[in-house]
Amino acid sequence: MIRQDAEIQLQKLFGFRQFHDLQWEVINNLLDGRRVLFVEKTGYGKSLCYQFPATQLDGVTIVFSPLIALMRDQVQSMATKGIRAAAINSNQSHDENDRVIALAQNNRLDILYIAPERMENITWISAAMEMKIAMIVIDEAHCISMWGQSFRPNYRRIVNLVKLLPKNFPVLATTATATPRVQEDIVAQIGSDLIPIRGTLLRPNISLNVIPVASEEEKFFWLASHLPQLPKTGIIYTGTQANTDIYSNWLQFLGFSSASYSARLDAESRMRVEASFMQNKYDCIVSTNALGMGIDKPDIRFIIHTQVPQSPIHYYQEIGRAGRDGIPAFAILLYNSRADQQLPRSFIDNSKPSAAQYEMVIEAAKKELLGRNGIIKATNLKQTQVTVILADLIDQGIVNEQSGGGSKKYFYNPNAPALDLTVFENLRQQQYRELNEMLTYTEITSCRMQFLCSYLGDVTNELCTICDNDTGSFLSVETNDGLKNQLKAFRETFFPVLEVETQRSNLVNGVAASYYGVSNVGAALHHSKYDGGGDFPDWLITLTLKAFRKHYGSLQFDLIAFVPPTESGNLVKKFAEKIGAILNIPVTDGLVKITPTQPQKIFHSGVSKKDNVQGKFSFVSPDYIKGKKILLLDDIFDSGHTIKEIGLCLTKMGADLIAPLVIARTVGGDL
Repeated sequence: MIRQDAEIQLQKLFGFRQFHDLQWEVINNLLDGRRVLFVEKTGYGKSLCYQFPATQLDGVTIVFSPLIALMRDQVQSMATKGIRAAAINSNQSHDENDRVIALAQNNRLDILYIAPERMENITWISAAMEMKIAMIVIDEAHCISMWGQSFRPNYRRIVNLVKLLPKNFPVLATTATATPRVQEDIVAQIGSDLIPIRGTLLRPNISLNVIPVASEEEKFFWLASHLPQLPKTGIIYTGTQANTDIYSNWLQFLGFSSASYSARLDAESRMRVEASFMQNKYDCIVSTNALGMGIDKPDIRFIIHTQVPQSPIHYYQEIGRAGRDGIPAFAILLYNSRADQQLPRSFIDNSKPSAAQYEMVIEAAKKELLGRNGIIKATNLKQTQVTVILADLIDQGIVNEQSGGGSKKYFYNPNAPALDLTVFENLRQQQYRELNEMLTYTEITSCRMQFLCSYLGDVTNELCTICDNDTGSFLSVETNDGLKNQLKAFRETFFPVLEVETQRSNLVNGVAASYYGVSNVGAALHHSKYDGGGDFPDWLITLTLKAFRKHYGSLQFDLIAFVPPTESGNLVKKFAEKIGAILNIPVTDGLVKITPTQPQKIFHSGVSKKDNVQGKFSFVSPDYIKGKKILLLDDIFDSGHTIKEIGLCLTKMGADLIAPLVIARTVGGDL
């Protein structure tokens, strides 16, 4: 197909008159059966480079993407153009996924989006063997490389699949963020016949600004002072899930329309927030880096970071979500040089498990045939840690996997080589170098966009001419008594919600008086629980009652119950009695443990925390709670498994409603 004929089809199908030159170069290579790595800035139109060929090839194009939001948006977009597209992902029911697979097997799809994790699914692998596959696309291809900012072990299986394909089979790998080293690694893994095509990364419409702050409070002050002047809408990125709640509620307190977004939200809530964001119903979304990838919104006017990212690669990718329509946009980094390095360093330190943790998994696999959850319980490691370790051990031939009966089990290879973690330690050191480059970015006096592009391999002498360094116009923080009083008032009225509702029980979402790690509440609790400081102080009662009245309003309760202690003695009981006396609600000590439990804080995975409390609670007089509305008190809320288990227990015994109220919610599990 020559370009002229292709652009006639382009006009008919997509409404565009012509391709960009690099788009046509990529498409022409694919139509000729070649393999291409396309590195191009966000918003340039990389998706068209596989969507168009998919309409011209005989068979289904399989697009591997980790981004469910992208799948959903692009399937809807293709449907409006009459292009047959569908997706398989975890947000859909088994029946829906089975229906999509059947369409692909019957050659009734042009494009099928699928998550890389499906390459571990036996049902999918068997079904794919019955499909007429025309092309393979690897979206977010930097995930292939261990040196990329979002390496995923599942991408190794895609690489293995590509290596089995005929040499004249078209393959496209796309990414907006590949350093020269990452590009070399992708080519080395897929094969030397992979043709790299790179575009320019300069985003001349994004104004980059770094604003030094001396404290976390100054970040709140800057947002209060300057957000009214920024064009809408935008994204404010935070480093933790807890901070998405805190900053979003701060903005709502100031009168802005805002919502928080993180991986903690269920699928339905995420879709609701995404849809409202696309329709400009919010002034901004406050999010972890969970929002943005796969969101095709051209008119995002600002990106603000309240936490320095881990690397220039992360930062370029995240600011690249602004101004895709070419209209001016702002990228602003609020940076505290004394305090903001701790979190990214923690992420790097925990990005790969330690050698000791690898050995724990090996020892567990030596003892017996175990599934992933069995290994989690045996080692007391986090689910993410075990997933990464198993992928590495399988890759090194130390552990083998056995499939059957719908589940996988893992066993030690008696002829296993010695564990080699050299490459992982090298990776950790590389990540520290990348963080240092990001810190350098905050201090440079030269063009900021030029710095980012050069780091990503697009070396240029061209200046953006609109960053703070190029213009000599620097934003600053203003502090006054009015802002200080506003922040004080906010902190006395902001209470974290506990998302614990389930369809299995009459438990409702609860409330905490504070986050454990962002106020003096945590210190007071620790002093009473572990330093012999006596009863929880009265000011915690006052704060907890404020949270109760704001969250539950005029709801009438029949009874107060409290979580039986593991190691805090009668502290929670006495606290509940004081709350009950003030609210004039009777307090019961009928909620008991029928089997001892360990402190939840010693367990590192949700699987182990849930197992620790499952079936461990009862109520001594079930008739006493039938039909009653119960206020359930505890001191600290972490994973929520204890509250959920008690809610299920009391529901089975006839309680009409169970409403949690705690002093503090931890932030550790939200990192």
